[in-house]
Amino acid sequence: MIYSHEVENMCTVTQGVHHGAAPIPEEAKWVQSKEIKDISGLTHGVGWCAPQQGACKLTLNVKEGIIQEALVETIGCSGMTHSAAMAAEILPGLTVLEALNTDLVCDAINTAMRELFLQIVYGRTQSAFSEDGLPVGAGLEDLGKGLRSQVGTMYGTLKKGPRYLEMAEGYVTGIALDANSEIIGYQFVNLGKMTDFIKKGDDPTTAYEKSVGQYGRVADAVKIIDPRTDKEITK
Repeated sequence: MIYSHEVENMCTVTQGVHHGAAPIPEEAKWVQSKEIKDISGLTHGVGWCAPQQGACKLTLNVKEGIIQEALVETIGCSGMTHSAAMAAEILPGLTVLEALNTDLVCDAINTAMRELFLQIVYGRTQSAFSEDGLPVGAGLEDLGKGLRSQVGTMYGTLKKGPRYLEMAEGYVTGIALDANSEIIGYQFVNLGKMTDFIKKGDDPTTAYEKSVGQYGRVADAVKIIDPRTDKEITK
């Protein structure tokens, strides 16, 4: 280590009280984090790319500084989905510091990692007060039984109004309108369930019929239209 001439000529003054790092909550313990191995927790972070055309939600489960589980969800950019595939291979096994300084292929994923790192090292994790933390596999709870991301896709214009395209329940097949042409409900097909029925041997038509549903006052609708084509659907 090199010291400047000014520092070399200073007299030594003893440092006073130093209590160390302030403890942070980690898995129902208060921990003075001094090294990466002192960090544990499960939490989420959101990131975006420079042109802000896409976003990433990243979920990590960290045990003793090492990422044990990663869930990478992206939206808005087709290339980002391939980046997420690579990030899901890269992240498990890295320390959170390594992950912060690793190219995760996509700026949105890198930004999510930065935001998530800050939460983890400051003790702002979802599992901060959960005894022994959350088990590896808890990240899948974000996806539900069908293991599909919760996606909402809506579109609207001043001239023609709103269109519901995708809800948590699934792909919207019809929006129900009242006499004033206001939306009072919607019909949907759960594509995850439909695919599972087909994998179990159902023909596509049967699988589709078993996977449809509706929400709201669909029965009271004056008409139901396909939000993508505007064609009227028979009740």
